[in-house]
Amino acid sequence: MTEPPEASASAERPTPGGPTGPGTASDPDEGRGAAGSAPGAPAAPDARSVGNRARLAGVAVSVLLILAIVFGSRMLHNFDSALLPYAVATVFLAFGVAYRYTVWISAPGARRLFTQGWRSLFSAANFRKAPTALPKMIATYLGFQKFLGARSHARWAAHQLIFWGCILASLITFPLTWGWFTFTSGSGSGPGYEMRIWGFKILGFDSLNILGWLMFHGLDIAAVLVIPGASYFLWRRMKDRGAITGQRFAYDLVPLIALIVISVTGLLLTFSSIFLHGGGYEFLAILHMVSVVFTLIYIPFGKFFHIVQRPAAVGMQLFKYTGRKDDQVFACRRCEEPIDTGPYVENLRGTMRDLRLDFDEWAEYCPRCKRVLRGSAYLSHVKKGFQ
Repeated sequence: MTEPPEASASAERPTPGGPTGPGTASDPDEGRGAAGSAPGAPAAPDARSVGNRARLAGVAVSVLLILAIVFGSRMLHNFDSALLPYAVATVFLAFGVAYRYTVWISAPGARRLFTQGWRSLFSAANFRKAPTALPKMIATYLGFQKFLGARSHARWAAHQLIFWGCILASLITFPLTWGWFTFTSGSGSGPGYEMRIWGFKILGFDSLNILGWLMFHGLDIAAVLVIPGASYFLWRRMKDRGAITGQRFAYDLVPLIALIVISVTGLLLTFSSIFLHGGGYEFLAILHMVSVVFTLIYIPFGKFFHIVQRPAAVGMQLFKYTGRKDDQVFACRRCEEPIDTGPYVENLRGTMRDLRLDFDEWAEYCPRCKRVLRGSAYLSHVKKGFQ
């Protein structure tokens, strides 16, 4: 998970206050804002056609995942029927992600972000100019999210706990759910085990040594990472005035609560099996399953969707970085201070024209000069009218 609900960059729309980048659309109707755009600008996508394409993409991705589950589990030979609800939830997750992503990139602003971002990612010219830029951005922007550290070291640390905890849990849970990973014992009772992927032996280990303990308690480690991170953001949501005023329960609090419930119930399952001899295990297993299934289905249509969007933003960062390497820095038209790279400013102006925002020239001013110009206009056209 690349960013928690607290720090999510959700629908970003260009405003007179400053160039913030292309926007996102959460449903087909949001693409209607570009209707009747200026000549030469891309036409706004029809809501019905966008919806049809999104459903087709969702069905195609879901079918591909089902086939991958069937063949990856060796024709369901390694598939655990007890994990069927989780597998079904991942199929719904695949459909939802493909559906929403298709709708998202159909909006004019997001389409520009998508096109320019991925073009920069696969550009041979960019690789020649800055061969280390892409791996560096993946590490710093996706992996360690250094941009969050500029806001708050505590938020960065909490986000890192959530991110790496969820990455670890996903790497374990999804392959196990799909029957791609299996752990078998040659003696039937251990302690020697073999880990196989798609039926091929990867390694053998002793369940009583440290490697065996890590293998069987990886999800517990992930839960221990996620709980303090999610708890911090939940606490901040309840205490910080700025967070309280703009938050919504279903959008901002439910994802954090879901992460905590999943992690706590997962730890309680381990506690029950070790210390309570299985007491209450069935109830905890059902509660854990319900919370996981709910969260998986929620991901494409809630705040967690930024996880899927973030790689495209990495491409946009690379787009800006290569522009700076070429000294294509755009200066403010008023104070001549650097704003951003020239290609990025022009890309923003194009997005604003696509959306029929008749102030695309404002992208050529720095935030301070925009405030000065708005203040001067207010003084000239409003205040002086009361003389």
